[in-house]
Amino acid sequence: MTKMEHIEQASRDELQALQLERLQKTLHHAYENVPMYKRKFDEAGVHPSDCKTLEDLNKFPFTTKQDLRDNYPFNMFAVPMEQIVRLHASSGTTGKPTVVGYTQKDIDTWADVVARSLRASGLSNKDKIHISYGYGLFTGGMGAHYGAERLGAAVIPMSGGQTEKQGQLIQDFQPDAIMVTPSYCLNIIDELEKQMGGDASGCSLRVGVFGAEPWTNAMRQEIEQRLGIDALDIYGLSEVMGPGVAMECLESKDGPTIWEDHFYPEIVDAHSGDVQADGELGELVFTSLTKEGMPVIRYRTRDLTRLLPGTARTMRRMDKITGRSDDMLIIRGVNVFPSQIEEQILQFSQLTPHYQLEVSRHGHMDSLRVKVELRTDHASADLHSLEHHIKHRIKAMIGISTQIDIVAEGQLPRSAGKAQRVLDLRKTA
Repeated sequence: MTKMEHIEQASRDELQALQLERLQKTLHHAYENVPMYKRKFDEAGVHPSDCKTLEDLNKFPFTTKQDLRDNYPFNMFAVPMEQIVRLHASSGTTGKPTVVGYTQKDIDTWADVVARSLRASGLSNKDKIHISYGYGLFTGGMGAHYGAERLGAAVIPMSGGQTEKQGQLIQDFQPDAIMVTPSYCLNIIDELEKQMGGDASGCSLRVGVFGAEPWTNAMRQEIEQRLGIDALDIYGLSEVMGPGVAMECLESKDGPTIWEDHFYPEIVDAHSGDVQADGELGELVFTSLTKEGMPVIRYRTRDLTRLLPGTARTMRRMDKITGRSDDMLIIRGVNVFPSQIEEQILQFSQLTPHYQLEVSRHGHMDSLRVKVELRTDHASADLHSLEHHIKHRIKAMIGISTQIDIVAEGQLPRSAGKAQRVLDLRKTA
């Protein structure tokens, strides 16, 4: 096991003293430099100086994804643009992404927490790390890359796709670890088994660091058995930093340890917003403690989980995510809201506003089928061409491939109450 930083083993008292110092500084930084935070704090009747203890944080208002959309693209930034050295973005429901800006210090912090995460997974500068997260505006690839470089490892920046080549390079380059979404890893395993005569467990990999989508312990067991590795969970989200907010430790494999010196967690009741005690199920909320470019105060992740006591580290752990408090779907690592699909469907005058999304799993990959209705007065439309244009528009605006089924007007179910827009067949498979 590689050496831990002092703060990973510090007493709770020492950790909480550091958290309070950083929290007070962050609240002042946000209030003084982000107009939205000044307005929200003033409306709530709180001032950064009111934060005397960590518990006082619950006096402050939440931040939501809608706040980021309302301040698109750069109005959440707390420093001038000349201090921003990197932009990342994730998809939003209106076609506008939520944008995150990083100063050089933020990039360094991010690299540090990912390097710490990789050390917790048993890796060191002696290792080669194959990165199959997508590179680009998505935080996965670049976050993993900078962290692996900070660790001193040899980085193989493969990115996603080209599965046959992924398998070949794993055999040729002999990496020690892979960083990838768990669903795509299963595709890579299928390919390796083809190339290696049916058994991939003899490959060089010994550790997998998996994130960007929820996955079950059953999937962990399948990956570990078929690939002959330890499969570990990394957690993050772009609004808070990216991958590396929390990481499962190799020696315990009992849920991701939250790096609490940089990210302060709370669990709140998803409906009332009341803070819940550790061990209680609720919505995970994060406050950044060291971010300069875009601090976030009480950001509602919509992920449902529990906070658990530390085991391998002093810092608390988070349990497996059991679901979400909103209607977001995660499909092949991409965040998809039904309203995003709806917005694209409404661009076509030939279609009614009724639609249904069917999410299923074929093999190890999630797929999305979009069922839409053709208006009766457009019955003579070229369906093949229309399907192509809908599919292309959804891919261009949301970044995910879909199958389009066009049915006659009136064929999709109607509801007097809330329409059942989503059939998630993954839960019943």
